[in-house]
Amino acid sequence: MMAEAKNTKINKEKYEKAAYILKAVAHPTRLAIIHLLEQEDGLSVNEICEALECEQSLISHHLINMKLRGILQSHKDGLNMYYSLKEHEVAKILTCIENCGCNM
Repeated sequence: MMAEAKNTKINKEKYEKAAYILKAVAHPTRLAIIHLLEQEDGLSVNEICEALECEQSLISHHLINMKLRGILQSHKDGLNMYYSLKEHEVAKILTCIENCGCNM
C-alpha cells in the first residue's frame, strides 16, 4: 500500500543553493581548508599549505574555486594573499558530518 503524499511545498531555491554549496566543497582538501579557516580566520596560502602538507598550486586551485563560488574571501597584504570564510554557515557542514555517526 502506497503512502499518501502530503501537501508539503518544497522550496526548490533552498535545495538548489544547498546543492551548489555541497558541490563547491565536495573534496577532502576543500573540507580541510574550511575547517582550518573556521579555527583561525585569515590564513595565508603558505600557512594553509603547511597545515595541510600540500603543494601551493593545489591549495591555490581549491582556494580560487571556493572564492569564485562565494564561500571564501581574500585580501592581499604585501606579497601574501590571506583567505577567510565569507559564508561562515558552510562550516556547519563539517559539524553535521562529524555528528552524524558516519564512522569518521
